[in-house]
Order: sequence, then C-alpha cells, then structure tokens
Amino acid sequence: MTLTADRDVAGEEFEIEDISTGMHASGFGQVGDGRTFSFHVERQALVVEIYRPRLAGPVPQSGDVVAIATRSLAYVDVTDERSLVAVVRDAVADAQPVPRSAR
Repeated sequence: MTLTADRDVAGEEFEIEDISTGMHASGFGQVGDGRTFSFHVERQALVVEIYRPRLAGPVPQSGDVVAIATRSLAYVDVTDERSLVAVVRDAVADAQPVPRSAR
C-alpha cells in the first residue's frame, strides 16, 4: 500500500492517494475538480467509481456515484503500480455518467 503526501490537487490534476497492488488491487484518489474516485478489481476487470463533489460523509453511498468505468485487466500487470496507475487514469478519463431515474 502506498500513501501520497497530504497536498491540495490543483486544477484538473489526477492524483491517487492510496493504492494496493496485486490480485485484489484497490485504491482511491481525486480527479482535481472536487470529485473523488475509488477503484477495485472485480474478477478480471478494474471498476472505477467517480463520486460527486462535496460528499456529506467519509464513506460514499451508491447515490453519490456520478460516473463509472470498467476495464479488462487481461493485459495489465496488477502487481506493477505504474501499470495499475496508468489503467486507472485512462478509466477515470473515459468514465461514463450514471443514468439517474426521475423522482
């Protein structure tokens, strides 16, 4: 597990704050525009969830997810932190909005 130093994320900067590599890789970070994200490995895929800005609590709820991305890990070395960061960065950039039902 790697933790980055506490600092502000400026502009549109992408930052991973915590990352665990391996078969059960996971972590979280910031997109740079006030939104946070988390990622985890689920079967042979990487799942990235991006949350809305200004969350009410420390643990996001399912209603806080504004975008999601899934990537195959067939050609990704999940034991290599740099490879994992690269695929997470690409997934965050390509995340699709989550459709919301009318209330």
